[in-house]
Amino acid sequence: MSPAFSAPLWASAFRPFFLLGVPCGLWLMLVWLATPLAAVDGLWHGHEMIFGFTAAIVSGVILTALPSWAGIEEIKERRLASLVLLWLAGRAVMALPLLPPLATAVVDCALFPSMAAMLVPQLLRAQNRWYLLALPGLLGLAVANVTFHIGLMTGNEVRASAGLHLAVYTLLVLYILKSGVMIPVFTSNELRDRGRGAAIPRHVGLEVSAVLSITALSLADLAGWDATWVGAIGVLACLINAVRLLRWRGWKVADVPVVFVMHLGIAWLVLALGLRAAAALSPAVPAQAWLHAFTVGGMGLCMTVLMTRVVLRHTGRPVVLSRAIRLAYALMFLAATLRLFWAFWPLADLLVQASALLWIASFAIYLWLFAAMFWQPSMPRIAKPLVRT
Repeated sequence: MSPAFSAPLWASAFRPFFLLGVPCGLWLMLVWLATPLAAVDGLWHGHEMIFGFTAAIVSGVILTALPSWAGIEEIKERRLASLVLLWLAGRAVMALPLLPPLATAVVDCALFPSMAAMLVPQLLRAQNRWYLLALPGLLGLAVANVTFHIGLMTGNEVRASAGLHLAVYTLLVLYILKSGVMIPVFTSNELRDRGRGAAIPRHVGLEVSAVLSITALSLADLAGWDATWVGAIGVLACLINAVRLLRWRGWKVADVPVVFVMHLGIAWLVLALGLRAAAALSPAVPAQAWLHAFTVGGMGLCMTVLMTRVVLRHTGRPVVLSRAIRLAYALMFLAATLRLFWAFWPLADLLVQASALLWIASFAIYLWLFAAMFWQPSMPRIAKPLVRT
């Protein structure tokens, strides 16, 4: 093995993907803030926030978590470097459109199919076949990106926008799947260790219903069904996921931020589903409000806390939170709140600018605290083993 690929940076997927993904997100948001709104290409910005920034973080989490949870071989070294190279190539062709549109699409759409191809043989050998559900999520993101590029190549902005909406719904389903595995386990461990109650039993029927309800909502929304049907399915999805969240008894771990913030993130997701239903049923609710609730509130909070747990756990450090990272969580929550207020009061440009600055500050704090850990060797594990991440 080449010394370059034996370096700590290539030992686990979270290292290069977080190291590149977080600065990508910060740069995208700074460009958005510094550019007059009328001059911003909304489709490009939305695409890069999803398939640039978010794709890097999601890739880092999935490829790091699956080996621990599913017991499969970790993708690292040369294979990991090839995936990172595909991500970088996609950002390059989207930032500097020097290639023909078809070539740009091929390069930019290569990441998720390649990742799925690497995972399929391993997941088929895993004892727990439930982890195969990660593959439809990767496929959904791949189809969404292809749809976006077809829209661009045919000059159909509606189709390109539909591709972005499909990506958001796919991410929503992935967050539901991920949270259904992680949050009950982490919460149960804290409840047991602190003597606050019994473990949370897994309810397969409720988990399946949560995924199916959101899938049905996405199909109804993207297919252009009557607003009444979209609203009704949205209400059902919101209620199912609210019951699911309440079963996890998050209020009992309110003093454990590394767990409680995950509950808050899913609460924003439930709110997003409620807002989607309300927007379909009433013109008083802005159509885009649910997107802000999910992308800034749900994804923002879940990302920051998961990225914290992953980097500490997988570099051999205890999952102990500093005041600075707790501040980052608070700033992200406030960013989501201001962004949602702006959706209802769009003339107050100061709100959306303040929200963007808080979002930037939250991820900047994360990068400042943890960036060096991405390329440094892991610590020797001499403490009591912690929960899988």
